Amino acid sequence: MTKRSAQPHPRDATRPRTRIQKRNRELILGAALEVFSKHGYRGATLDQISSEAGLSKPNLLYYYPSKEAIHRELLHGLLETWLDPLRAMDHGGEPLDEILEYVQRKLQLARDYPRESRIFANEILQGAPTILPDLEGDLKALVDRTAATIEGWIAAGRLARVDPVHLIFSIWALTQHYADFDIQVRAVNGGTDPFARAEQHLDTLFRRMLTPG
Repeated sequence: MTKRSAQPHPRDATRPRTRIQKRNRELILGAALEVFSKHGYRGATLDQISSEAGLSKPNLLYYYPSKEAIHRELLHGLLETWLDPLRAMDHGGEPLDEILEYVQRKLQLARDYPRESRIFANEILQGAPTILPDLEGDLKALVDRTAATIEGWIAAGRLARVDPVHLIFSIWALTQHYADFDIQVRAVNGGTDPFARAEQHLDTLFRRMLTPG
């Protein structure tokens, strides 16, 4: 799944980036992802990020003026990644199929982007200082639209009666848990990959919950 980036640094916003500039920015963001996911925002340092990226600190500061700037770009890209599956829901499709496919997409994100999920969770636990406006704006609007569609499906007898917003919360909780609590999940699961059984379990759970009686 493609992540979208925030606006480019003012130093290079008005001219195309060279191949080396693109590569270095990708190196920095990849390194920051690793460092932030291990140490959190407060525990991470520019020295750690530059070392992980294999770049000098002055070179890193050429592309990003601060740790906050790197963190902000990562978070905005991650938020777009998290929202893509909800945006992909076909409001004219078969209700149960669309919701179950959304559940599976979210579980795939937890499997494929565990570090990103932990950075996002840490931002929320800190009070969302960077992305609160996005949560109150774009995310709320998207959830409201989706909830209205689900409510319409329920009213038409195509889904069982549930609270649409809390259904979405439940999907987030039951899928992102596998990324945010990965060590606990794997320890309790005997160290084996939990995702194959998780996919089947969540399909059964939501199918039974949402199938009209």
